[in-house]
Amino acid sequence: MTTIYTLYESKDMGDSENFTYDDNVTGDCQTEEKAMQHFHAVFLPVFYSLIFVLGIAGNSLMIAVLLRPRHFLRITEIYLLHLALVDLLLLLTFPFDVADAVTGWMFGTFLCKLTGLIKNISHLCGSLLLACIGFDRYLAIVHAISSMRIRQSKTVHPICILLWLVCFGFSVPNAIFLTVGTGDTNSTNSTDLYCIDNDDFGVHANNWVQTKRVLKHLCFFLSMAVMAYCYTAIVRTLYKSQKSQAKRGAIRLALLITLVFCLCWLPYNITLLMKTLVELQFNTTCNYYASLNSAVEVTHSIGMLHCCLNPFLYAFVGVRFRNELIQLLCDLGCSRVCLPLIRVRNNNQSSISDGITSNTN
Repeated sequence: MTTIYTLYESKDMGDSENFTYDDNVTGDCQTEEKAMQHFHAVFLPVFYSLIFVLGIAGNSLMIAVLLRPRHFLRITEIYLLHLALVDLLLLLTFPFDVADAVTGWMFGTFLCKLTGLIKNISHLCGSLLLACIGFDRYLAIVHAISSMRIRQSKTVHPICILLWLVCFGFSVPNAIFLTVGTGDTNSTNSTDLYCIDNDDFGVHANNWVQTKRVLKHLCFFLSMAVMAYCYTAIVRTLYKSQKSQAKRGAIRLALLITLVFCLCWLPYNITLLMKTLVELQFNTTCNYYASLNSAVEVTHSIGMLHCCLNPFLYAFVGVRFRNELIQLLCDLGCSRVCLPLIRVRNNNQSSISDGITSNTN
């Protein structure tokens, strides 16, 4: 005899599906559920709170430096500005996730739809902006002369705005399908409220769940492929160049960018892809599916760490940006600490960002 239960994905994702599994493994499923309750109640709030503090501070400083008076934004810096805005939007949803992990969703339907919309936009737009940054650096270093005409700072803002609009269009269904509802009636927390897809839409909601995952997979793997190709070409070009000091710093940052991006989001996309393939079969054991569901939640939390690392990876390692950050801190009243640091100019270090901005009008 088999029984149909509803197993919920991570609360952050807002997806739900019905699956069939044997009754004799229900105990294992409940054991896995209890373990995830401890994960949501203890680890997730602490981890997300730490990311929230670091991310808000880092991205806010990054935006403050980029928007300083008399600071001319170069092409890469424009992309970095939009990327910081994407990360800030995503970080603003973290307090809701922390409260949701501890007490369930208690913020109403409107905020359920709004946070779901913001998360989907951030995931899609963030990946595409990373691909744009990698491609722009590829043009600036590999095709430095031939790309001078097409790489114009005045065209970058329209490109970024177009990306925002496209991602918003793909994310609108989140605002339609998401609603506040109770969890699995077989769960020990059956009275808790969750931000999930509305069952009233039936097959349409399930189709959107799968479509949303496909879009995320496409954005991630396409961005990763673009970054891998562009940074590989950059490394080859710099190895052939005569600028040995700049070469080492540029290659180090390029490899770091690609590695951190993959380490943060590749495990999540692989486990989510496995979960999607399992769900398409509509028949699996509860123990296996619950373990896979837990893996999706854990790897998703690791992926969210990336939104607080971007300021350090793309800006703080750059000598020029670091000097401007120190100057900004001095302007804010930290002159005693910052003035000695301003006099220390390490001209032997460089980054890909510095190399691009120096060749950009």
